[in-house]
Amino acid sequence: MDPIGDGGELTMKKIAFCILLFTQMVMPAVAIETFVVKDIRVEGLQRVSPGTVFNYLPIKVGDRLDDVSSKEAIRVLFKTGFFKNVSLRRDMEVLVVVVEERPSISVIEVVGNKEFKDDILKDAMKRLGFTEGRVYDPSMLEKVEQELKSQYFSLGKYGAVIKTTVTPLERNRVGIVIEVAEGDKARIKQINIVGNKNFSDAKLLKKFSLKTKRRLKFFGKKNQYSKQKLSADLETLRSFYQDLGYLDFNINSTQVSITPDKQHIYLTINIHEGNRYVVSEFKLGGKPLLPQKELLALVTFRPGDVFSRKEVSKTSKLMGDRLADEGYAFANVNAIPELDKEKQTVAFTFFVDPGQRVYVRRVNVSGNRTTRDEVVRREMRQLEGSWFSAEAVRRSRVRLQRLGFFDDVNIETPAVSGTNDQVDININVKERATGSLLFGLGYSDTNGILLQVAVSQRNLFGTGKELQVNIDNSQFSDTVSIRYLDPYYTDDGISRGFNLYSQRIDARQVNIAEYITQTLGGGVSYKIPISEYNSVNLGVGFERIDLEATASSPPEISAFIAANPSSDSFKITANIAHDTRDSFIYPTEGWLHRVSLETSVPSSDLEYYKLSYTTTGYMPITKSLVFKLGGELGYGDGFGGTPELPFFKNFFAGGASTVRGYRARSLGPFDSGTTPLALGGSKLVLGNAELLFPFPGGADSRDKRLSVFVDAGQVFGANQQVDLNEIRLAAGFAFNWFSPLGPMSVSWAIPLNSQPGDEIENFQFTLGRRFF
Repeated sequence: MDPIGDGGELTMKKIAFCILLFTQMVMPAVAIETFVVKDIRVEGLQRVSPGTVFNYLPIKVGDRLDDVSSKEAIRVLFKTGFFKNVSLRRDMEVLVVVVEERPSISVIEVVGNKEFKDDILKDAMKRLGFTEGRVYDPSMLEKVEQELKSQYFSLGKYGAVIKTTVTPLERNRVGIVIEVAEGDKARIKQINIVGNKNFSDAKLLKKFSLKTKRRLKFFGKKNQYSKQKLSADLETLRSFYQDLGYLDFNINSTQVSITPDKQHIYLTINIHEGNRYVVSEFKLGGKPLLPQKELLALVTFRPGDVFSRKEVSKTSKLMGDRLADEGYAFANVNAIPELDKEKQTVAFTFFVDPGQRVYVRRVNVSGNRTTRDEVVRREMRQLEGSWFSAEAVRRSRVRLQRLGFFDDVNIETPAVSGTNDQVDININVKERATGSLLFGLGYSDTNGILLQVAVSQRNLFGTGKELQVNIDNSQFSDTVSIRYLDPYYTDDGISRGFNLYSQRIDARQVNIAEYITQTLGGGVSYKIPISEYNSVNLGVGFERIDLEATASSPPEISAFIAANPSSDSFKITANIAHDTRDSFIYPTEGWLHRVSLETSVPSSDLEYYKLSYTTTGYMPITKSLVFKLGGELGYGDGFGGTPELPFFKNFFAGGASTVRGYRARSLGPFDSGTTPLALGGSKLVLGNAELLFPFPGGADSRDKRLSVFVDAGQVFGANQQVDLNEIRLAAGFAFNWFSPLGPMSVSWAIPLNSQPGDEIENFQFTLGRRFF
């Protein structure tokens, strides 16, 4: 039961109403002489039109008026609520209807309310028919008062007082002021659980979101009573017991009492624990349709296990989902227990009612103001006219999320009205900005200060095609690039892309070995889907590379540049990828495995190859916690007339994208110059473990999150063996945001096994991205 306040404040009003009703019943009605109505006239109208009265009036010209019909006419006009007094009289052969209108509501003012905004309260009153411009009805005002009290009571404010003042205004109007004295929320003084034998009060109360009042936590909210919170806590208590085998557990009663000052709440919960049951067996019933062995393999518990309501519900859902994959969208699987109270065992029969197999009538797309329907539909794995498949619908949603065009993708599958074997697929998307015209500054720990001018559109004219024109300038590089991608060059999903670029790199500016490169290149690439999760990427390109030594270039670099000051190379790139991630921007589950090859065509000026394997996995721990695990292995070498991997194609480690806590590109071998600088290496080992969680206050955000991480990595030269003892480790925390300017990362890391000569950089910040 729930406390009820102010139970008798309407007593006098009710008594007065009864007296008035009794008076009307016993007083004889004034008789009106019977006559035939030749005309009707209405007197006393101010706002209500005569036509409205004539429309409600049951008497028409030509009718005979007597006592019965006159009483009915008065009753009908009163019932409209427009009038507070109605009378009839005869003027010759004319029926005169005399009315006194109720006043209209000119203004409603609410004062003293803090929990609810004025707009919310007025909308609630409007739904009750009590709003400005409507006829004032005192009984309706009483309903408003009671509704407001109910709302405050639901929040635990049992001391709330609602006072209304009605002020007459000119032209038969009234102004209404609703004064609210909210008072404080009633706080829980004590929670008593009666009937618990196997668990202490303290253990059970830890499961409650409601808490008792404590001195140091007076201003907290957990000790504020709420009927909704109590209901949720009782369900939590029930789940706790039944997940531990107490199948007979029951909440016998709940008493909620409030102190006379309406400030404190006492809760008493009477429970019956019952016996603890063990599962003896399980079987199928009804019409399973699928092989029993297949469905029984979905059971998440075994005979001899302690009964758990959670596991039984999970099993029923898995079976229902499996049937939905076969088109039985409305299948029901109910677990029916058979108790043996003497042995304290329970056997379950999963009764399967598959219902009618259904197919999809129509796929409807909404919310895509820019993106064309065909861009959405080509990602659908659930097709119109085919049997419904829950798995196909889930996969369709993931593919739409992976496009990066939408902040949110919602898919509903309502049944088609009037049928039992058809559903519609309703897709509603919320688009995000996919294009930008950018002129600005950025900073990267790798490239220093960036000047960037970029025109980018990842969803060109709503076609899903991508175009990027980019100009970057930093102390490390000057870059101009153009990139175009058609993700559906063919109808079966083969993509084609083109890129052209010019890049000048001055390695001296970021403490890499002393050299300057000028690269001019371009290429074409194709992505060929092999299956839903597997793809092959093939590309060909051309690069002209001009190398320039400096006065401080070490001998190994000077010698290479002297032998190869300029080179033309045709490149082939290829990779095989297996990608099950649910999103490119904000993944929460799935894995990416990629094996990549970059090699020059034999007989090019420089002959080399680079192989790499990359893996990244996202494993949800809870709804908001995700564990990320990743790694990369790389190896490169020369062939033909090139004895080893060209130094400017080396792998690098250190920095925000590899091993945080160390200066960018600083790990690995150094050159032999007078001031040794990082040279990179032909072998790469990287590892990363990260725990991802939402930004405080942004649990539903899809573009920002925090993490704690451990990074590991190192590069090794051509003449070095991979030595795991040389792997550098760092740990720290990071903030990642997919901002309008591109990905932004801020991290703070502490090296765990740095060695003399290592360049430490605890704080690292990256804004924006480079496009190749």
